[in-house]
Amino acid sequence: MFAFLLLTSLVLLGIYLILRHRFLKLPKCKCSTQLHGKTVIVTGSNAGIGKHTALDLARRGARVILACRDQQRAEAAVNDIRKRSGNNEVVYMHLDLAKLQSVQSFAENFLKREARLDILINNAGIAIDGKTEDGFGMIFGVNHLGPFLLTLLLLERLKECGPSRIVNVASGGHRMASIDFNCLSAHRDLAVGYTGLDVFAVYCQSKLCNVLFTHELAKRLTGTNVTCYSLHPGVIKTDIARHGGAVWRMLWLLMGVFFFADVESGAQTTLHCALQEGIEPLSGRYFSRCAVEEVGGKAKDDATAKKLWELSERFCGLS
Repeated sequence: MFAFLLLTSLVLLGIYLILRHRFLKLPKCKCSTQLHGKTVIVTGSNAGIGKHTALDLARRGARVILACRDQQRAEAAVNDIRKRSGNNEVVYMHLDLAKLQSVQSFAENFLKREARLDILINNAGIAIDGKTEDGFGMIFGVNHLGPFLLTLLLLERLKECGPSRIVNVASGGHRMASIDFNCLSAHRDLAVGYTGLDVFAVYCQSKLCNVLFTHELAKRLTGTNVTCYSLHPGVIKTDIARHGGAVWRMLWLLMGVFFFADVESGAQTTLHCALQEGIEPLSGRYFSRCAVEEVGGKAKDDATAKKLWELSERFCGLS
């Protein structure tokens, strides 16, 4: 019996080490690009992947705008990044992606205050239920609709400052999702009446929206000096579940101990898409582990991407 238990333990340990290597050993962005004189926006950058992304960009000399909802946490992040990077060109601007008016106000203020925009990183994301101020599903509104509107409002400035880039932080979870346009049109949400256990499924649907948005955006940017990319950051230990239910938070915590990588690792593919030279011909593509990766048919379907774009325009009052 002892021998059997020992063998079983060794097999389980081996499986765990293989999975740990697969999930936690993520490649690093090797790009040495410097960003002096460049301006970057990073949404959701007061913590987690976004904060480390902002820190790396600040270390490269960029003027970095932390576009965040929580002023107290954002100002603390600004001070920390300034101290650690030695770059004082790091500033906070209020942005609440759950409110379309806040998105519009942010864009207006930014365009008045800032002469340049070279990189827009749509990093912010949540995994909680509820409704936005405008009546959309919270996950759909914050993870897709807000970034969609923000990108379109800032697009002309990006074109003026080209070559420039748009980076949309998605997730490998998009592979498990599909979009019910009847539900979205009727209820302004990706699902109806979902419970806490359904939150992850809706989150994955919102990440499919990110990938489809990037696919369609690249087509509309053809002939400009702006390129765009979506990506999977890896399975990362962040506080994205902090507003979720007790079961969701506990599950996230337990999985994080064994299988999630740190936020520095999670920022690497974002940085690769933002900085790596020579990937312009890959505009619209999806990246993982600092390399382009193929997606399934539903994530690059032209008709679906166009339909999502047109519906998003209507929701944002742009058409």
